[in-house]
Amino acid sequence: MKQQAFERVHEAEWAAFEAYLGQLGHGHRFKDALNTEDFPSRYRRICHHLALARERRYTSALVRRLNEMSLRGHHALYGARTGLQRHWLRFFLSGFPRLVRTNWRAVLLAVALFYVPFCGLPFAIRQNPELAYLIEDPQSLARMEEMYRSGNDKFGRQNESDTDVFMFGFYIWNNVRITFQVFASGLLFGLGSIFFLLVNGLHGGAVAGHLTRMGLGENFWSFVITHSALETTGIVLAGAAGMKLGVALLSPGRKTRLQSLKDAARSGVALVYGAGFMVFLAAFFEAFWSSSALVPSSVKFGVGGGLWLLVVAYFLFAGRRHV
Repeated sequence: MKQQAFERVHEAEWAAFEAYLGQLGHGHRFKDALNTEDFPSRYRRICHHLALARERRYTSALVRRLNEMSLRGHHALYGARTGLQRHWLRFFLSGFPRLVRTNWRAVLLAVALFYVPFCGLPFAIRQNPELAYLIEDPQSLARMEEMYRSGNDKFGRQNESDTDVFMFGFYIWNNVRITFQVFASGLLFGLGSIFFLLVNGLHGGAVAGHLTRMGLGENFWSFVITHSALETTGIVLAGAAGMKLGVALLSPGRKTRLQSLKDAARSGVALVYGAGFMVFLAAFFEAFWSSSALVPSSVKFGVGGGLWLLVVAYFLFAGRRHV
């Protein structure tokens, strides 16, 4: 194709690309100035046109123009990605813990709803073993006994043939499912989040109390101690975010319920982002560390206790100074 025909076919596309880049020069943010889904394909086409211009030995003026567009496009695309990475780094270093502290009332209520039954039931079941069967059916408790009996190579698994990688994927799915369920059910005027926090706390407490009473407490608690610092905290924060949605619907103040819900959802979704990352990390520990019977219980308790201290310290102190 001759250069004139080449320019005639693609001039409109080049002009649009240059106009996009020009918006950045006037202070527009990347995500506002450009269609971030469409821009990478446009950028690749410009690079392809540059390669064709060089191969066909078109004039140096055209090659310079296309080269400049490709350089500016590369900077806009990958510079924006770097900025996004910095944004997420700032969020986890300071924004996330500050957000948790800002919503301390909802967080404390979620903590009480989940941890009171989870921690209280083992003591109650020790005095009255029948309580466990009021919450869990006998078949479920029997399966739990099998999963945590001594002599297993892996704890917390119904099928010993399941690989660590398979269980990692399963734990990610399960953790994210519960986290989303606890959060999204807050749209039922907060009652859904309250319900699921209580149910998960009761379930965990009943299993913990029963296994402890059956002499399997060391196997169970050494399995739980490490990943629970991330998993249960993530679930609690998702519950706090869900209850915020409920409060926004029940008490919108001078706002419309829709506007109140939108405002609550902004901080609520940010809490869920952080909670989601925590339960993802928990799935890694749960699959590759917590389940291993080869790691001594004393080591698991030491690592788990240290991780709990880190999580508490993170939410109490991180982000106190602007990052």
